[in-house]
Amino acid sequence: MDSDALESTPETRLAALGITLPKAAPTPIGSFRNVRRAGNMIYVSGQGPVRADGTLIRGKVGSEVTAEEARDHARLVAVNILSALRDALGSLDRVSGVVKLLGLVNADPDFERHPFVIDGASDLLADIFGEAGIHARSSFGVGSLPNRISVEIEAIFEIDDRIQPDQSR
Repeated sequence: MDSDALESTPETRLAALGITLPKAAPTPIGSFRNVRRAGNMIYVSGQGPVRADGTLIRGKVGSEVTAEEARDHARLVAVNILSALRDALGSLDRVSGVVKLLGLVNADPDFERHPFVIDGASDLLADIFGEAGIHARSSFGVGSLPNRISVEIEAIFEIDDRIQPDQSR
């Protein structure tokens, strides 16, 4: 194994992709928290496409939003999931695997490309976590989502407590 492979971590891959996580994860809009730990599992509550400035991306996929745009929204949701995860863990390097995603698409009744949309998040997680980022997943359309957002995704991760966060970040 070469030294580049040994030094490749989720945090270094994130930086190599030019992705800067928001300073803080979006604030929950209800009586829940963004992240809940149970043993070595971390559950990230449903996150939406919220830009760093707090702007929500809204719209019905299939009429107001194209599948390609919604796929980009799902990628942004993955960024927000990673932000919540880093807030909770101190470093994405503590993640040993992505276990499962549940992706909801605010879609017109005739829309059929839900998996394509949620691939925006799945592909980013695979880019960040490598093989450990390949996960189980469900994706489906719903008649509405809170605040008319286009996509909502929740996630389950496995963590390794032997890895401590790098305090130099």
